[in-house]
Amino acid sequence: MDTIIILDFGSQYTQLIARKIRELNIYCEIHPYNKIPALTEEVKGVVFSGSPYSCNAADAPIPDMSQIKGKLPLLAVCYGAQYLAKYGGGSVQQSATREYGRANLQYVDAKSPLMKGVPTGSQVWMSHGDTIERLPEGYHVICSTATVKNAGYKIEGEETYAIQFHPEVHHSVDGLTLLRNFVVDICGCDQSWTPESFIETTVAELRQKVGGDKVVLGLSGGVDSTVAAVLLNRAIGHQLHCIFVDNGLLRKNEFEGVLESYRDMGLNVKGVDAKERFYSVLAGVTDPEKKRKAIGKTFIDVFDAEAKLITDAKWLGQGTIYPDVIESSSVKGPSQTIKSHHNVGGLPDYMKLQLVEPLRSLFKDEVRRVGRQLGIKQELIGRHPFPGPGLAIRILSDVTPEKVRILQEVDDIFIQGLRDHDLYDKVWQAGCMLLPVQSVGVMGDERTYESVVALRAVESVDGMTADWSHLPYDFLAKVSNDIINRVKGVNRVVYDISSKPPATIEWE
Repeated sequence: MDTIIILDFGSQYTQLIARKIRELNIYCEIHPYNKIPALTEEVKGVVFSGSPYSCNAADAPIPDMSQIKGKLPLLAVCYGAQYLAKYGGGSVQQSATREYGRANLQYVDAKSPLMKGVPTGSQVWMSHGDTIERLPEGYHVICSTATVKNAGYKIEGEETYAIQFHPEVHHSVDGLTLLRNFVVDICGCDQSWTPESFIETTVAELRQKVGGDKVVLGLSGGVDSTVAAVLLNRAIGHQLHCIFVDNGLLRKNEFEGVLESYRDMGLNVKGVDAKERFYSVLAGVTDPEKKRKAIGKTFIDVFDAEAKLITDAKWLGQGTIYPDVIESSSVKGPSQTIKSHHNVGGLPDYMKLQLVEPLRSLFKDEVRRVGRQLGIKQELIGRHPFPGPGLAIRILSDVTPEKVRILQEVDDIFIQGLRDHDLYDKVWQAGCMLLPVQSVGVMGDERTYESVVALRAVESVDGMTADWSHLPYDFLAKVSNDIINRVKGVNRVVYDISSKPPATIEWE
């Protein structure tokens, strides 16, 4: 399979490069710049990402280019362009003013294969503090802006191109055209990586990998585990044994409803009621990371006990997706932990199962496309992402059955309201937070002192960045009124208008 390798130097936009290339039906992988994979014959080209570092800094990331530069087509973006210029003997200096935001190309070399179809005046997105003041000999300018003469260049005698702007972001209007020029025309990639081809290849690989062995998979009701289960079921049928654990932290009536949907799909699934066990280990726990670890350990204990009832099970299926893998590795040492990833990091030693992760190479939107191609119902494929620890991390204090009941009722009113008002599919993720705050209210002639809930709805593509959803005021007013009137214990509703970054989607 034709492949593009993206070397990550720490840019916030690296995943966007991969997503744009995959939109062109070309497979690509992201690797840290200091962990370059074997460049097999399937690798048709390499992309250097941007970076928060300056190439003049003492700790600047320096890649090994011995198997890349001059040997494979190379596109260097932002930091990559500056590093190549410095590496070749040019001059890279701190800009007098930070070059950030929209700019327009005032000069475009129409003969350059990289710039084919990119018009003069095309808007691009700059995001760098350094600039290339002088190019080395043999480096030729292919585009410029009013303030950045060396906005793009090619190295003579090589299929090496570099640009100081970011073609992967939405604000670079012809960015996809430029990337297509590189991966299709310059690298010669075959645009054959489609949901259909992924399913065909993955099913064949699963059959070969698993053979006649049994696979155990923990279903969560979410998109990832559902698609993973259907893929495995297509490959190995009733060798797959699915376990759906009710941890007492799911949405209202979710366990029964989703379990019935899975059975309708022909999956071999067993439901396990473990609510009381989870409530017991969460009693008195308020720290978000301790909640996650307690839930994770208890899930493994419950799951392990159930898995042992399946004789001769050799494999554990998981719905790990590509962002889980990327975020659990780091360009420079261990990455900062924002939250624990439940799907990455291996298994406890006592679980003698090998991992099989059929979605490990896919982004969330790609998982959905594969799911649709597999014929999974839209009500499952179109579900909003839901945190692995469930409502426990939407209760911003200790977890009790009564708090879960309150939040389930609130969440049900909000989510059903989005569906009833044709807003559900316009929102990427929505949920409610039960705050550790009580406020004064008045109901009838009585003073109340009850809980506050926060509603959260965001628009995003993959959850890496997100903006708050501008839901209609009338809708929010109705939902707020319904919650306060119907859910005993709540007398105030607020709406979260924070974006990610700097906030996260979840509150814990």
